[in-house]
Amino acid sequence: MTMLKRQLFGALGLLGLGLALGWGAAAWRGAATPVAGVVATPAAAAALPASAASTASADRKLLYWYDPMVPTQRFDKPGKSPFMDMQLVPRYAEAGEGAAAPALDAASGMAGVANTGPTLAISAQARQALGLRLATVALEPVGAVIEAVGTVQLNEREISIVQARTVGFVERVYGRAPGDVVAAGAPLVDLLNPDWLGAQQEYLAVKATGEPALARAARQRLQLLGMSPALVDRIDQSGQPVALQTVVAPAGGVITELAVRAGMTVAPGMTLARINGLGTVWLEAALPEALAGAAASSIAPGQRVQARLPALPGQVLTGRVTALLPEANRETRTLRLRIELPNPGQRLRAGMFAQVSLQATRRDALVVPAEGVIRTGRRALVYLAEPGGRFRPVEVEIGEQIDDRIVIRSGLVAGQQIVASGQFLIDSEASLQGVLARAAPAAAPSSSPGATR
Repeated sequence: MTMLKRQLFGALGLLGLGLALGWGAAAWRGAATPVAGVVATPAAAAALPASAASTASADRKLLYWYDPMVPTQRFDKPGKSPFMDMQLVPRYAEAGEGAAAPALDAASGMAGVANTGPTLAISAQARQALGLRLATVALEPVGAVIEAVGTVQLNEREISIVQARTVGFVERVYGRAPGDVVAAGAPLVDLLNPDWLGAQQEYLAVKATGEPALARAARQRLQLLGMSPALVDRIDQSGQPVALQTVVAPAGGVITELAVRAGMTVAPGMTLARINGLGTVWLEAALPEALAGAAASSIAPGQRVQARLPALPGQVLTGRVTALLPEANRETRTLRLRIELPNPGQRLRAGMFAQVSLQATRRDALVVPAEGVIRTGRRALVYLAEPGGRFRPVEVEIGEQIDDRIVIRSGLVAGQQIVASGQFLIDSEASLQGVLARAAPAAAPSSSPGATR
């Protein structure tokens, strides 16, 4: 029985040893020969035998050694990385530098991508696996609908100033106060003008002499003192001087300033009242500061504007742009757009809130899908598709975004194709391989074969 146990344990030991040797041989063969479609990692590459590594790189020129986690730092000899606890990886010359481009990039970990100088070459299989989608740079008429908010203000172009023409005394104020709405010709204040009283008596005396020339000269003197033709006609008809002058509103509107009280003495040129008309109002809209360039080129005086006010639900008011003010709001950092609105029935009052919508002037501009632009904060990049499955990073200057499209001010030309989907994966690979973005060449429009719409 003991002999049988020994034989059984011996057979089991030999079977385990055979399995271990078989697994080790298979693992060594798998590390030496990559499987199709599987990317070799830096650790696996370091585990290759020295003879296999030398055979794999015999036909390529060694450029430098680097740490895949810090690809920008280069070393001139192998060893351990000073940044990570891992071996440095060799970088060999690729297709653009005198050697054939590899099908697999073990350093970066992306299959089918090769660095050919300033571009990246991506195989058709890799493009399909990454889901790359191309879009054409198009020259189209653009003009976004600008939405903004604003407040109603009084139209300061309709201000009337009432001033004293001569020295006088305030005899009566007609119960007016700032904020009152008055009609044109409404009485404001009664003034006693001693100078006017003496000139009127002199005119009546000259008129009584029957000398037409002297009478005309005396009448003209009354008008030069500031008396209205209606007042002079009244003196002619009554034959009596008018001691009190009733100052009336020259136009209808709201009294914004009233600087007289009963018993005051007024001097020539003194402002008695200020009246702001209500026939039209201003709507001052606030535009984001980022739209300064677009607003200056696409918004013009006279352009039609639609406004909606919560105070008038269901009604759309139509006005026109009068000016894009040259000074921004210092507190909100917004541009000030002045719009003039009609005010029939005086329904619009200063301080009301409104939503503004206007169609910017349409112009031709280069546009690309907004998803195809990589914005880093300091610059904007796109990946330009070139013939042969190559992709080049290009720095562009972007403008305003209109729905799902964005305006390209410089860097591209119409007809070129860019990567609209999957560009972030390409950008990561370009960063690992040191492919830097450059200004787009001013060449004829090109297209990549097999573009996917």
